[in-house]
Formats: sequence, structure tokens, C-alpha cells
Amino acid sequence: MSNVVRAAMVQTRWTGDKESMIDLHEQYLREAASQGAQIMCFQELFYGPYFCQVQEIEYYGYAEAIPDGPTVKRFQELASELGMVLVLPMYEKEKEGFLYNTAAVIDADGTYLGKYRKTHIPQVNGFWEKFYFKPGNTGFPVFQTAVGRVGVYICYDRHFPEGWRALGMNGAQIVFNPSATSRGLSSYLWKLEQPASAVANMYFVGAINRVGIEPLGENDFYGTTYFADPRGQFVGDVCSDQEEELIIRDLDLEMIDEVRNQWAFYRDRRPSTYEDLVAP
Repeated sequence: MSNVVRAAMVQTRWTGDKESMIDLHEQYLREAASQGAQIMCFQELFYGPYFCQVQEIEYYGYAEAIPDGPTVKRFQELASELGMVLVLPMYEKEKEGFLYNTAAVIDADGTYLGKYRKTHIPQVNGFWEKFYFKPGNTGFPVFQTAVGRVGVYICYDRHFPEGWRALGMNGAQIVFNPSATSRGLSSYLWKLEQPASAVANMYFVGAINRVGIEPLGENDFYGTTYFADPRGQFVGDVCSDQEEELIIRDLDLEMIDEVRNQWAFYRDRRPSTYEDLVAP
């Protein structure tokens, strides 16, 4: 018997204010639920603009406590109402001066399961993230949810294969990578790295990106959200590179064991030969 999970993601434009952005995501969540979705992930820093295009302290105000802030509480209630697992990429304030790029994970009964904090923080033109975020300190947790074992990697993290592997070794079946990435240097990598990581680790990957040009900068976010399966192939069509879009796909988790039995990449690893890779 197959073990099929109906999974959803959404790529959206910045609406202009936090409250309407949260309302928009609730609308998309309800639409996904009406189509039978069991789990959904939003885009990076979902309720705000991608403010890292500038370096201004006013945007510290977007940070909230996780899980005790209002946004997590609101979506815990929605998760319980709709019976859906949720991954909420947010700006987190742990305490004064301790700000993180974080994703909260909520189970289908509304239970807060935990968080992942973005590990790799870029600091280049148009992506001034070290101004806003401390490097994550959560490691690479995998959350046992109502639909399976779920992990999270965030945007720039995707360029680093070590975290993808750690999530797989920790038991992930589905890994979401919520992002805010724009046309330019990394565009051609978008459809290359994440499917490659899916097949290297033999799990499903959900790659989410926002769309449009926001008032804070010239970054043109190109959407192209998709799911990749454990063979590194797209599950259905890839989303538009310009328009808002809700994507819902059926992920057959039985494929994970099938592919792992075929390729056996984990069996054939040689960890004792890799020590130099993590030497200081």
C-alpha cells in the first residue's frame, strides 16, 4: 500500500504590509486544505518583504518570539482547525540582540514541534543577512509529524551539501527549502542543486521562492517553486517564474525506500575518510 502525502507550497508577492501578508497566506492555506493538502510550507520570511536588500534597523521590528508570538499562535489554531502540518519561515527574536531566520514546525493537531534556524548566513550585495540574523544553532532537526518525518533548510543553506546530508541521516522524508532568491548569479543553480540534493539523499525536497520586484531593492524574485522526488525528478510541473501560485502535489513516501534500496548511497558512505572535510 502506498503512503501518499498531499503537500502544498505557495509563492507570493509582497502585499505591502505584514497583516495583509498573513491574511493572504491564511487564504492560500485554506485553499490548500480544501484540495486535501496535509502539509504546507510558506516562503522565507513569509509575512514580510525581503528586507535584507537594505540594512535598516527598523526591520528588526518584524521579529517575533517563537513559539510564543502572535503569528505562531494564530497558525497553531489554523493547523488544528484544518488538520494540516505547517512550516512557517519567520523572523525570530529570542531575546534582545538575538535574532534568527527561523522556521517553526506545527503538527496537524496544532502542537508546536520545534524550530530550525538558518545555519549559513550570506552577506553580499542585495542579501545583507548578517545585519539581521545570527547564524543558527539548532543543528539539523527532523520533526516527526502526522504525515511523516520533516526537515527544513533555508535559502542560502541549499548551497551547502552537508546540511542536506545531515537531515537525511537524521531520518528526513521531506525537506522544505523556503527561499528568497532572485534572477542573476544563482538562477541556473535553482533547478540543479535541490534536485541533486534530493537524489543524493533519496528524499523529497520542496523548493519555495517568492515572486516579483519589491520596493526595497532591484531583486527580481523568480518563483519557480517545485517538488523534487528521491530520484531528483520534478513532481509535476514547476511553477511560474513571475506569477503567484499555489502548488499541490502527491508525494508517495514509499518511493524513498524503493530508491534507497536501488542506490544504497547511505550504505556505501565512508565517513572515516571524510574527516579532513570538517577540519578547522
